[in-house]
Amino acid sequence: MAYLIGIDVGTSGTKTLLADADGRIAARATVDYPLHAPRPAWAEQDAEDWWNAAVEGIRRVLNEASVRPEDVAGIGVTGQMHSSVLLDAAGRVVRPPILWCDGRTTAECRQIEADVGGRARLIELTGNPALEGFTAPKLVWLRNHERASYDRIKTVMLPKDYIRYRLTGEIATDVSDAAGTLLYDVRRREWSSPGVESLGLDPAW
Repeated sequence: MAYLIGIDVGTSGTKTLLADADGRIAARATVDYPLHAPRPAWAEQDAEDWWNAAVEGIRRVLNEASVRPEDVAGIGVTGQMHSSVLLDAAGRVVRPPILWCDGRTTAECRQIEADVGGRARLIELTGNPALEGFTAPKLVWLRNHERASYDRIKTVMLPKDYIRYRLTGEIATDVSDAAGTLLYDVRRREWSSPGVESLGLDPAW
């Protein structure tokens, strides 16, 4: 019998579900991890905690249901939106991911609106206003405050994309997560070249 695994990379923990081809749940597991607040209004996590939780969750559900890994037909991954995972040229995490609930980028949100020609222009380009939890303000914050980290960035991804990357080596995202980066044109369903260029960010990321 073929089985499917679902992984949800949450803020307080990662949930893993094993189901058969008819959708019947065979096993489930939750692995918790901490949220770090090094300063007031900051929120970060360790990407390795996410990965270890996913691996442990998979191990638990397979063991609980006595299912062999080769009987798993596919894995689906979802997770917390907006939290930013930054990789260097070697595929290593540059710094602890800044989470969706982090509030350090208020000044950068205003800076982004000014750089693109105002709030209305930003919404025209991306479909969204500038919010502290989005990816672009975090990248601008790093450029302003952690230049050494910023200069190491080769790839920008979201939490569930990071787990998929660790599982498969594939770097990709989907429209839903891309829409929350403030770098994606929701209406046209493509990366916003004018937006990226206005912010002086590297489109190769």
